Amino acid sequence: MTFPELPQPTPGQPLLVCTCYEEGEALWGGLLGEITGRREGDVFVLGDGGVRLRLVEGGGWEALHGGDVPALLPGGGPVPPVAVLADTSAVYGGGPLLVDLAAAPGRGVRVPSARLGEILAALLGGALTFDALVRDMDTYGVYQGDGGRPAFPTPTHPPRRSFPALPATAGALLVRTSFEDQEGWRALLDELGGTDEDGWVGTDLDPDEIDMEHYPLGALVVDAPAFEGLQPGQVPALVPSEEHTTLVALADARTFAERGRPLTVVDLYDTPGRSTVLPCRDVGSLACNLEIGNMDFHEFVAVEGTKPWWEG
Repeated sequence: MTFPELPQPTPGQPLLVCTCYEEGEALWGGLLGEITGRREGDVFVLGDGGVRLRLVEGGGWEALHGGDVPALLPGGGPVPPVAVLADTSAVYGGGPLLVDLAAAPGRGVRVPSARLGEILAALLGGALTFDALVRDMDTYGVYQGDGGRPAFPTPTHPPRRSFPALPATAGALLVRTSFEDQEGWRALLDELGGTDEDGWVGTDLDPDEIDMEHYPLGALVVDAPAFEGLQPGQVPALVPSEEHTTLVALADARTFAERGRPLTVVDLYDTPGRSTVLPCRDVGSLACNLEIGNMDFHEFVAVEGTKPWWEG
């Protein structure tokens, strides 16, 4: 799917983009009431703090995801450090999605609707950083939410270098980001069922031998040194929008150092850039459940101090 270019943001006035529509009409739900403020044409002034958001409506941005936003901003002008998405989750009570446009463009954090003005004022004024938002996310991807602290918090301080775009696919991607253990990499691919001639892992398995408790991961393998050191927060902006990629699993240093060959799996949609860590044998179950809409990403995020359900 391709999207039109977003309007040029005004300095100090982030975009609030509606991405949820019904028959071409923007759906804001109760969001504009929950964030408190007043609408002045295409500008929404938040509470008493005076933070001004430019409302952006248009069916061309339906189903726009956080990772798509950086590439749609016009070049050549100043850009606020954050954009806000009123997506389906936000419209139906999940809280708006803040999208990083500065430190790691494309990653996201959800915030409680009632705190949007306070949090944006702190971000725009320099009292709060996006890294701090990420570090204080709960298992649902909400800043200072009550969903419990993730057992494996999403890393911050990503490498300050650019990465190429990832391949476009409607499936999953398995991306190697650590290149010091070639034997361990081959063993991982073997454990996942081996690769076929098109570079996919897990596609040549005998259906009669599939363990339904640990559904196999079918994924396009990306084995290129250009992705060495890639962090979860940088992934969403690298995924082409023309295909609805299910997830991206990173084979990083942890994969080759710990039992179970754990993969770092990246959420691309609900809270882009949020990550979880799963034994490689369980990543296929996550991908399958996301594809059929049976479970949400947060259900595979382990809570600190609690044994996750997939470990029995």
